[in-house]
Amino acid sequence: SFARSIEAHTSYLSPRNAERFQMEMNLSFEGIGAVLLSEDDFTVIRSVVPGGPADLSQKIKPEDKIVGVAQDEDEFVDVIGWRLDEVVELIKGPKGSTVKLQIMKGSSESTVPDVVTLIRDKIKLEDREAKSEVYTPKTGPHKDQKLGVIAIPSFYNKLHQDVQREIASLTEQGVEGIIVDLRGNGGGSLTEATLLSGLFIDKGPVVQIRDGAGRIRLEQDVDGKVFYDGPLTVLVDRYSASASEIFAAAMQDYNRALILGEQTFGKGTVQQHRPLGRIYDLYENPLGSVQFTIAKFYRINGGSTQHKGVIPDILFPSVIDHADWGESQEDNALPWDSIARANYTTFGENKNVVENLTALHKQRVKTEFNYIYEDMVRYNLKKEDKTISLVESERVSEKAENEKRALVRTNERLARLGLEKVENLDDLPEELDEIDGFLEEAANITYDVLAADVYAINSKQK
Repeated sequence: SFARSIEAHTSYLSPRNAERFQMEMNLSFEGIGAVLLSEDDFTVIRSVVPGGPADLSQKIKPEDKIVGVAQDEDEFVDVIGWRLDEVVELIKGPKGSTVKLQIMKGSSESTVPDVVTLIRDKIKLEDREAKSEVYTPKTGPHKDQKLGVIAIPSFYNKLHQDVQREIASLTEQGVEGIIVDLRGNGGGSLTEATLLSGLFIDKGPVVQIRDGAGRIRLEQDVDGKVFYDGPLTVLVDRYSASASEIFAAAMQDYNRALILGEQTFGKGTVQQHRPLGRIYDLYENPLGSVQFTIAKFYRINGGSTQHKGVIPDILFPSVIDHADWGESQEDNALPWDSIARANYTTFGENKNVVENLTALHKQRVKTEFNYIYEDMVRYNLKKEDKTISLVESERVSEKAENEKRALVRTNERLARLGLEKVENLDDLPEELDEIDGFLEEAANITYDVLAADVYAINSKQK
């Protein structure tokens, strides 16, 4: 409590949490592959690890709440109001064992939990590596045009080498542009953020770091080489944080890429961990660790990523209220401030192009994203309602209404794709199951970029 009264990320890690931190640093642990946080007496899914059991189930998403946990065939234990570390202890377990979770969907008004059964597994680095795919629309004006999508789940060691390999693969396949997908990427290695940025610029500063004594140092790309100089967009969301924000901010400040999506998390601080056992070695029992903030990140334009994060060039509609979620909502979070601009040269000006692309985007989201707007209205109404019904018939009716709405939306989307309607949600065709609305719109904008010839504008630093 004393540590957190100083700053949001300065804290004491109990032996249990210190052990968990080491497992995450070693990128090998056994469980369901989900990052959890505690919020208003609920255990909330912060993010899921790509390739882990939670991710592969396709039934657990960020913002979902875990309200009950059961082992194999045991009865469910109600975990509302539990400490986060106690819930984690119930959920984690040896590889191959079964855990069942009662999940309340974060995107639904229903208060009837779904039951999700997961087989625990070993979460490895390979499951979190950067991966690429070629995106080729099957219909529409961009039919048969190839785009490359590189999904980066975290900034792990040697990330830049993996991305370099993926870029080479995409180039061989003849893609016309690349989308770097940083959604849900909570950060990681600062060095990798700098090296990744260096793949897309010639040379120059990437991020400024100021320590507690006011000393400022620059992390720079110095190799003088550009590995990919084609059209580039970066897709972010509210869960993109720390190193993700450093990379996105650098690409934005250089005018090297268009940033698309939601305003990012806004974590602009640097932490260090120290185990207490090394200092107080007279005790037999483990003592845990301390985590403390030692510096702040600043963009090369001088502004901090703290609180504000990175504001995209083209904003997507979001059900997440920025006033309710992000670094700015953490207790005792350090304030936003700025320092002097670093010395760097930008690519060509693209203000007019962005205005034109934004107009096209707003026209599209009226139909493609109308569900999100509807959900935002319902969410705000529900947010003001501080009551909950205990009448079973009302709860069942509410669940049926939500399922009916989901079915109607599904069939509307199928109609737009020229596919047949379904009678229930269990009969979804693969084409619809694989569609990612945000990625789909990011691809549309990237094609717009190609049409606007932003590549010609951004092909040279000035």
